[in-house]
Amino acid sequence: MQAMIFAAGLGTRLKPLTDRMPKALVPVCGKPLLAHTIERLKGAGADEIVVNVHHFSQQIVDYLATHDFGIRIKISDESDRLLDTGGGLRKALPLFSRQDKPVLIHNVDILSNIPLEDFYASHQENDATLLVSERQTSRYLLFDDKDRLVGWTNISTGEVKTPYKDLDVASCRRYAFSGIHCFSPRLGRLMTDLPDKFSIIDFYLSVCDKAVIKGHFQKDLRLLDVGKLDSLEQAEAFLEGII
Repeated sequence: MQAMIFAAGLGTRLKPLTDRMPKALVPVCGKPLLAHTIERLKGAGADEIVVNVHHFSQQIVDYLATHDFGIRIKISDESDRLLDTGGGLRKALPLFSRQDKPVLIHNVDILSNIPLEDFYASHQENDATLLVSERQTSRYLLFDDKDRLVGWTNISTGEVKTPYKDLDVASCRRYAFSGIHCFSPRLGRLMTDLPDKFSIIDFYLSVCDKAVIKGHFQKDLRLLDVGKLDSLEQAEAFLEGII
């Protein structure tokens, strides 16, 4: 398995901690979030990982240089300019040694109990597979009755994004995105004409009528976004409960 960790974000919700370190190195249970994510991916069978960096990028580079996780880890350097999730993925793709194999993408600040190896295996026939949940939010991805992505909506504003004309939003299944997904490199050809900086979710929404992009729902999914200071204590309890 090859994987990418999105670790380039500014971590503004974790200030003041991220005034002096990147979000990826914020410690939980005595280890940086980055280490927890690498170990989870390695345990699921990952033997090659690319980590993108921007905010305090040298700290992450130095950390990985002094900690041996027993697998190949490469850096995709966005120090000069943050490229968002889509642009960051496109920049990282050439760094993978197996250009024909899917990439499991994992936000560095997401903790979950999803069996990553099973999730990766379930993806093989799709162009992209998104781990989704029934988490309450105002923004949802929309899926048809075959779990295929067809759009996005903000239920607070009524805004809808979809390439399909006359989409019946009320008939769609609504799920929240988890920050974990699988991407087939063959989708890269559809990114060619996009600007340097773009969102991966906006990309998926723009091509979901041309590519097989499906949602993966797990009933017993436990998921925690370690994006705010008050979630750090929850993160410790979460990790103690699933390790």
